[in-house]
Order: sequence, then C-alpha cells, then structure tokens
Amino acid sequence: MEQGLIVLLNGTSSAGKTSISMELTNQKEILFHHLSIDDFYHNYNDFINNKFPDLKPVRKLDDEGIGQIIFDPIISMYYATIKLFSEMGLNVIVDTVIENDKWFNDYLDALFDYPTLFVGVICSKEELARREQIRGDRKIGLAASQFDKVYSFNEYDLEVNTEELSATECAEKILSFIKSDQDYAAFKKLSKREVSVS
Repeated sequence: MEQGLIVLLNGTSSAGKTSISMELTNQKEILFHHLSIDDFYHNYNDFINNKFPDLKPVRKLDDEGIGQIIFDPIISMYYATIKLFSEMGLNVIVDTVIENDKWFNDYLDALFDYPTLFVGVICSKEELARREQIRGDRKIGLAASQFDKVYSFNEYDLEVNTEELSATECAEKILSFIKSDQDYAAFKKLSKREVSVS
C-alpha cells in the first residue's frame, strides 16, 4: 500500500486555506482528511476544561507564556498524526501558516520522506485586510504581519490565488494537478533555513 498524499497548504491567516480544505474534503473523487493545528489546540483546551472544570491556577500565565510551554508538544503530535495518516494510506490536507524559519525546518524534517504536494495559497495584503475586517474573529493586522515570511518561498508545486479563484475553483485546480500524475518535487528541492537565535 502506498503512503497517502499530503496536501500542504501554506498561506497567511485569512488567505482561504480552510475554505479550500472544506471543498477538497467535500468532493467525491479523492477522499481527503483535514488535519488542522487549530483542532489540536482546541481539543487540548477542551480536555483541560472538562477534566478540571474547577481548576484555579495559583499563578497567572498569559496566553504567550502558556503557548511557549505547550506549543512544541502539541505541534509534535500534529506532525506525528499527519505522518500516521499518510502511513495508513490516507490522504491528508494540512492547512498551515509557515511564518518562521524554525516552523519551516520542522515541516521539512517531518514530511520530507512523504508524498507532499506543496501549495501556495496566495492573496494580496489589501484583500487580506478586507477579509479580517469582515470576519471579525481575527486580530486586525495578523495576516499583514505574517505576509513577508509566509510568502518568502519560491518553490511550490502549485499556487492558487484566492482573489482570482473561488475556493471551489482552487480545489478543482489542486485536484486537476493531482490527477495529472505530475511529480511532487517542490518540497524536496527546498533546503533548511538558518534559524537566528536571539
């Protein structure tokens, strides 16, 4: 049995990755499973809240402090789950924001030996700002703060522009690429990046 395909969608917050993922999971030609890092965080938070409903910390931690403690273990489990699904022959959609060199290196380490279709989900800063205003559930300016790092890659197997194409059309473009049997080589051409230590 072959490993399942990993469709790695890289784009800023509000670029349209989740909408494309939903279209891919809803179509009937190729079965996909959507794995989102947000689900892993929400499930962890739900576990803590349900297991310890009356938990009252003696010491106050802000969200950033909590994130520094739990981020690496949760994302390690996320990578492991992506790999597990692929090893079981299941196709996986990973929608992510690769906003720094460490995260990119981690993805490269985790998925280098797996069939990974690297897709850039492209959108302009102006349109991202407009979407943030409409959504109301994202910090204004988040996408702009991610923009230069997220779109610093010049090697994708495929790019989809969510200003020019609907989520359905983007999903169809990805499916057409998969069915064309072209090689997924972009991820293997990329090299690890130098991570600055501050």
